[in-house]
Amino acid sequence: MDKDRLLRLIAEKGYDVLFGVKKTFATYDIVSKGPGWIGFISLAVGVFALIYDPLSAKLPSAILVIAGIASLYISFYRAEEYERSANSQLSIYNKLKSLYLSVQSGSDPVAAKTEYDAIDANYYSTTMSKQIFLSGWYAHYKLFAETQIDWLEEQRQFTWKDKWPVSARITIVVVAVAAVAGVILWIFRSNLCA
Repeated sequence: MDKDRLLRLIAEKGYDVLFGVKKTFATYDIVSKGPGWIGFISLAVGVFALIYDPLSAKLPSAILVIAGIASLYISFYRAEEYERSANSQLSIYNKLKSLYLSVQSGSDPVAAKTEYDAIDANYYSTTMSKQIFLSGWYAHYKLFAETQIDWLEEQRQFTWKDKWPVSARITIVVVAVAAVAGVILWIFRSNLCA
């Protein structure tokens, strides 16, 4: 394998590994912090419901019950397993980056490809396939807003399509269409009543 193809191969695997790292850390963040935030918000709403009657109505109470159920769902994930997996994947990512820089500096491509194959085989033993809801969106943020990915961008130019998950784009379009339809319906009803 020639040097340029090997560099591209390493960078593509680096992106895959880094996204896995960010998604696993996103799951870890949500699992370790989510129940605490849900509990705090529920407690705060409960306290304010003592002095502000609309908060003690059925709808806010139902929302708090659903939030409590979500907190129970989140508690089934074991945060320490996700932290351990993410740290193992991060070590693999760092090895890939080091290998990339080594090949770029002129190391033997054949030896580098052998090392790449060993790193690649090790990667699959560290990943966790079960991730929590919305971890992909959070991972995109963590990857593109918080991480230096210059060495990956040398081989692959990221566009806005890479940086915004398809599901987020679809959600934004659906919410925008629903908002516009709601405004049009409200204007239509206002004109009928006038």
